[in-house]
Amino acid sequence: AAIARVLVTERLVACANIVPGVRSVFWWDGEVRNDGEVLVLCKTRDSLVDNVTVRVKELHSYDCPCVVAVPIVGGNPDYLAWISAETLRS
Repeated sequence: AAIARVLVTERLVACANIVPGVRSVFWWDGEVRNDGEVLVLCKTRDSLVDNVTVRVKELHSYDCPCVVAVPIVGGNPDYLAWISAETLRS
């Protein structure tokens, strides 16, 4: 929750949903890992994705935190306008 709060406070994202109890299976340091993680889904504008990535890398304890952007192809126009209104202008 700490990283999510920083991202929202700094207006890099309009909202961050925190989903506990995620299991991730992945290769790391030459072995397959099966670890519990927390998924954080952030809503922001495309122009801020690079800034969000930099900030997460600064704050996260992982050497290589997962930060990926998924394009928004549609949705509630009022909600999409809210995302734009509540994030930094770049």
